[in-house]
Amino acid sequence: MAVPQLFGRTKNVSKRSKKYLEEALYFRLFKEGSSEVSVRQQLNQFLNSSKRVYKWEVGDTLKKLRDRKLYYPALKLSEAMSKRGMNKTVSDQAVHLDLVAKTRGITAAENYFIDLPETSKNHLTYGALLNCYCKELMTEEAEALMEKMKELNLGVSSMSYNSLMTLYTKVGQPERVPAVIQEMKANNVMPDSYTYNVWMRALAVVNDISGVERVIEEMKRDGRVAADWTTYSNLASIYVDAGLHEKAEKALKELEKRNARRDHSAFQFLITLYGRTGNLPEVYRIWRSLRLAFPKTSNISYLNMIQVLVNLKDLPGAEKCFREWESNYSAYDIRIANVLIRDYAKEGLLEKAEELKERAQRKRAKPNAKTWEIFLDYYLENGDIKLAIDCLSNAISTGRGDGQKWVPSSEIIGSFMAHFEQQKDVDGAEGFIEILKKAIDNVGANVFESLIRTYAAAGRTSNVIHRRLKMENVELSEASKKLLEVISVE
Repeated sequence: MAVPQLFGRTKNVSKRSKKYLEEALYFRLFKEGSSEVSVRQQLNQFLNSSKRVYKWEVGDTLKKLRDRKLYYPALKLSEAMSKRGMNKTVSDQAVHLDLVAKTRGITAAENYFIDLPETSKNHLTYGALLNCYCKELMTEEAEALMEKMKELNLGVSSMSYNSLMTLYTKVGQPERVPAVIQEMKANNVMPDSYTYNVWMRALAVVNDISGVERVIEEMKRDGRVAADWTTYSNLASIYVDAGLHEKAEKALKELEKRNARRDHSAFQFLITLYGRTGNLPEVYRIWRSLRLAFPKTSNISYLNMIQVLVNLKDLPGAEKCFREWESNYSAYDIRIANVLIRDYAKEGLLEKAEELKERAQRKRAKPNAKTWEIFLDYYLENGDIKLAIDCLSNAISTGRGDGQKWVPSSEIIGSFMAHFEQQKDVDGAEGFIEILKKAIDNVGANVFESLIRTYAAAGRTSNVIHRRLKMENVELSEASKKLLEVISVE
């Protein structure tokens, strides 16, 4: 089978050496791990080189990047390959549109769609834009685009109907899903596994469990779509949410039967759902099966298992599982340590939590924002405001792993301000707000109203607070306006 090269002559893939196949583009990008930083570094090295790649490599790489939610590197690769002369199919353009939406926003995706040649505006690119509207919960735009697709006789696929039904479920309109199903049937659009899953979910939201069971029966009678493991994972989850644990476990047995291909995600769902039914022996049984199927067990599997054991109050089991991971990891994952750190802190075992944090640091795993948040919650609950402030500052300066700012919850902010107000600690409140502004541009009226009350309680005045409030464009309550007059001096 001949595959076109991006530049240079065509080469027969079957005749390529094993070494060359192992050095495919996606292998190069992920050889240092799958963190966004390492992938970007490897991608930049490739783009700055003049190395040749095949179109199938680019397609496979884009799929792997999207599966790992590495959308910016995927977009960069897609754009770079276009500049190098790779001809995009309409399917490639649909993928590119989705990447633009995820990285630059819906307006940029709309503009990309508008600029496409008319020959590229078919069910694939229209469907990609519809999916973007649905993910952004833009109901009117999604419905209008769907009507446009019908007018143009583009042949609306089950994927587009699925997107619309998912949207209705997310915006709190699950009762609209059955009508979409009826429209699919009227238009002879064949449902797929996802169609049945989203239909079941919509019925579950309105507590129609018998309706969910009727969908499963209809799926079996129809026979065109085989119920796979995801169907029974979905059903088991619905039963667990409804408190029907016996039915949930029967569905999980069906899930196992349909996991003939030993799908990694299926094992994860089994462990999580058996955990939610409280069945610890089954959790361990599935864990052993996973380990046999995947001897080189992934970090994400250990993360899931340890989290389930902690939730089931099996701390010794969680610690044993953690030690097993720690003796055999390929890359130290601070998220796994965080699960135990959080449980130690929750149980008041601060020394164990600190020791584990320090151990992770010795293994070159820096605490992330979640680590600092765990200690922040502990110190705040135990009234150690100084150490809580230190943790808050560290969490803000660390930021999130995706490069976004870490922002404390309104509950955390309220707890700090209530403390300063109670203690009449104006300097503490002002210092806290300075730290907070590194994460939040506008701290909001609640914070400033608490600050005003703190000034008043402490008998302090300010000659700048009026100007600060004007600059921040803060609207105060009537009570706060009166207090403001008391504490303000020109």
